[in-house]
Amino acid sequence: MPTKSEVDCVKCKHFHVTWDPHFPKGCTVFKFKSKYAPSQTVYEATGKFCEEFEEKPKSREKGGARP
Repeated sequence: MPTKSEVDCVKCKHFHVTWDPHFPKGCTVFKFKSKYAPSQTVYEATGKFCEEFEEKPKSREKGGARP
């Protein structure tokens, strides 16, 4: 079982959901798919927390007026 990392991949702009039900989580920076959060896979492989994390831009609030 992967160790918990300090990085929340879901909040990263490089995270994506894949089409593969066996490897549903992916990272566009490292170009791989994983069963677990990509940051956990990076930590297991390197012993370091992911250094490529970039927070996703904030989306507009639902129901807000359009410009």
